[in-house]
Amino acid sequence: MTAVTADVFVDDRLARRNALLLAFAQSLGGASASIVIATGPLVGYMMLEQDKSLATLPVSAMVLGTAFGTIPAGMIMRRFGRRTGFAGAAILGMCSGLLASFAVFQDQFLLFALACCLGGFAGAFVQQYRFAAADTASDAFKPKAISWVLAGGILAGIVGPQTVIATKDMFEPILFAGTYLAQAGLALISFFLLLFIKIPKPPRLSHAKAGGRPLRQIMSQPRFIVAAACGICSYALMSLVMTATPLAMIACGLSETDAALGIQWHVLAMFGPSFFTGSLIARFGKERIVSIGLALLAGCSIVALMGIELAHFWTALVLLGLGWNFGFIGATAMLTDTYRPEERNLVQAVNDFLVFGFVAAASFSSGALLNVFGWGTVNVLVFPFVVLCLGLLAWLVLAERKAVTTA
Repeated sequence: MTAVTADVFVDDRLARRNALLLAFAQSLGGASASIVIATGPLVGYMMLEQDKSLATLPVSAMVLGTAFGTIPAGMIMRRFGRRTGFAGAAILGMCSGLLASFAVFQDQFLLFALACCLGGFAGAFVQQYRFAAADTASDAFKPKAISWVLAGGILAGIVGPQTVIATKDMFEPILFAGTYLAQAGLALISFFLLLFIKIPKPPRLSHAKAGGRPLRQIMSQPRFIVAAACGICSYALMSLVMTATPLAMIACGLSETDAALGIQWHVLAMFGPSFFTGSLIARFGKERIVSIGLALLAGCSIVALMGIELAHFWTALVLLGLGWNFGFIGATAMLTDTYRPEERNLVQAVNDFLVFGFVAAASFSSGALLNVFGWGTVNVLVFPFVVLCLGLLAWLVLAERKAVTTA
């Protein structure tokens, strides 16, 4: 399907090509993030001598960098295009890996956290891959394009943790220094891959229409509010539990390899269902899939509260990943209903700023909650937010049905 309307260029053949390229790029960008998730708290724990509650700061810095990068990412890509923005971010990701490796060699915790923050800034562009895949897609293909890109995380779930296992002792006795050199290499490969994507800029619009609606008007839509809230909770709750898990596993006598493999299963569960999540959304509806995702997040906490054996941790991490997949992809698909083509860059950037702002707060508080209140408290906090989002979804469905009936 190829068409050019007054509002948007649509070409599903090009959308499929871009989605496949972006899926492979996602596998590399996601691998870099999973490396920080699996090793950042452990590196922090080793570097810090007294206040171990700050051990999760590197992961929080990465997420905060992503939050700070969302608005600039939208502005840069609106001005220079998707390909230029993505390729430049890959170079920044490579530099962050090199800086992180240097910081590990020098035992500099704050420098390591800064490197993770720079990597997170580059990750803000990676988060836009899912939106970029939908740029030239038809309405029918958009959910599938988004899920195809996130399916690239399956490889990330293997590449990231396996990179950690293969390189953590490369410069023994300095753990993980080689891991971040490898992370820089992954970013360099991603750079060359991203040079081949092709996403035309939206057609020029009249001056009156070019700016789109006021942002306040877009954000006041009930659908935007619920989509953003569900996206925020799906990602923030996942981050809250995931960030604390490696430290909780080590505290319970499990090994670094157990923790890395746990993150591997988690990332596989995050992205594995993406092969069919788009089809499920098309068949059952976005709101229903988001609800299932939220229920799975609650299931993760239930399993985590049942015990502290390896099987409990790994099962909880798998449920956590599945819940994120359904919740976040469904919320992303809901968001695409709320903006026009000329509004997409700004709205996507604002949405991601909100999401990763809350994710950063969840990640940062995770270590302190674990250190002060324990693993159980981290998991109990999931339940009230799940209930809140399910309530919002029910309200939206009822309100939209009433509007249709009234019309």
